[in-house]
Amino acid sequence: MRIVIAGAGEMGFYLAKLLVAEEQDIIIIDSDANVLEYVSQHLDVGTVKGSSTSPKTLKEANITKADLLIAVTSIQEVNITTCILGKNLGAKKTISRISNNELLAAREELNLSGVGIDKIISPASLAAREIKRLLKQSALTDTFEFEKGMLSLVGITVDENSELFGKPLTETAYLNPDHNFTTVAILRNNETIIPHGENKFKEGDHAYFIAQPDGVDRVTSLAGKESLEIKNVMLLGASKVGINTAKTLSRKYNIKLIETDKQKCLELADELPDTMIINGDGRDINLLKEESIDRMDAFVALTENSETNIMASLLAKKTGVPKTIALVENVDYIHLSQSIGIDTLINKKLIAASFIFRSIRRGEVLNIAGIHGVEAEILEFELSDNSRVLKKQLKDLAFPRTAIVGGVIRNGRGIAVRGNFEFQSKDRVVVLSKPECIRKVENFFK
Repeated sequence: MRIVIAGAGEMGFYLAKLLVAEEQDIIIIDSDANVLEYVSQHLDVGTVKGSSTSPKTLKEANITKADLLIAVTSIQEVNITTCILGKNLGAKKTISRISNNELLAAREELNLSGVGIDKIISPASLAAREIKRLLKQSALTDTFEFEKGMLSLVGITVDENSELFGKPLTETAYLNPDHNFTTVAILRNNETIIPHGENKFKEGDHAYFIAQPDGVDRVTSLAGKESLEIKNVMLLGASKVGINTAKTLSRKYNIKLIETDKQKCLELADELPDTMIINGDGRDINLLKEESIDRMDAFVALTENSETNIMASLLAKKTGVPKTIALVENVDYIHLSQSIGIDTLINKKLIAASFIFRSIRRGEVLNIAGIHGVEAEILEFELSDNSRVLKKQLKDLAFPRTAIVGGVIRNGRGIAVRGNFEFQSKDRVVVLSKPECIRKVENFFK
């Protein structure tokens, strides 16, 4: 597939990185020569210097033969104009990053596809949706359900209280007598490990599992953590992500939103009728105590300042809040959650880039999900009658070591598989794979 990306910022770079691993033909447009030089040094892509709103620049990027144009600069108007021009110059499909959620709400009424914009994505809206997903359980750092929970991806932090601590996978079989979960990844010191028998769990590891419904509780128990239903959530910051998150969560949770700007608080009182708006500094421990921080089940810091979000989340954690999430702008901060004590750090640009990547790939797989900070994707395939793995045991497949089969959904039941598992037609197979291995994995299940 020939793909043109307008914008070589963090979002564009990360998206290109994912697509290059897929062996796609990528060209990146940006007006900053230094940024393009960095891209060229780190990725095998073509680059074009110039404005993506210039027909001449788009033609230089060979837009007439593009299967897909993705406009992800930091300026909404540039992205919209780029898509309109690109579509009219021959791009088969266009995707535009936007910042105004009114466009998202009115996309059908506005008939954006009629002017050349096939799809719009809002990083703030996607981040809010991701936060809602992360709040499902307090004891887990990450969770994602397949087929309404028949199988789930769950993440935990390994510490000295965990029964897994210090044990290699080969010695943990007795901890899983019902075979209801499979270890699929370990995140350690910024490195993503696809685990095998010799790998040992260490303190500070973020470990990820594919689990059957009864296996989720077992994993939580092994982590030495008590699972708590989240009801009361405190948000910090009325940023675009903060406002979107309050709107998304207020239907299910009791929400308090702290914002330093008094005028913005007054305006939000009408916009967020189901949210308690508090004017103050979320880093002030006295304010947090006055607002019953000790009764909060989760604290989510969403100001536009990464350091403020990190410090406030650490303060909330110190006061005993079970679940903390912080929004960070710097991609390099993402892996810090392992070592500093915050449950999850998120970056809205990475969330949006991953969403675009999955929407491109979703035509070939049933489902695809990502894990924060982990350089791997979770994919779901359905086996056809002609699949090459039918009636073969997993251990005999010579499956790539940078991928792992976590489980199978068969006849409405989730199964955490072992080496002697034999595949059948119509099985829905859940796999964790590093990006560079996805093509190989697909070939197994075609």
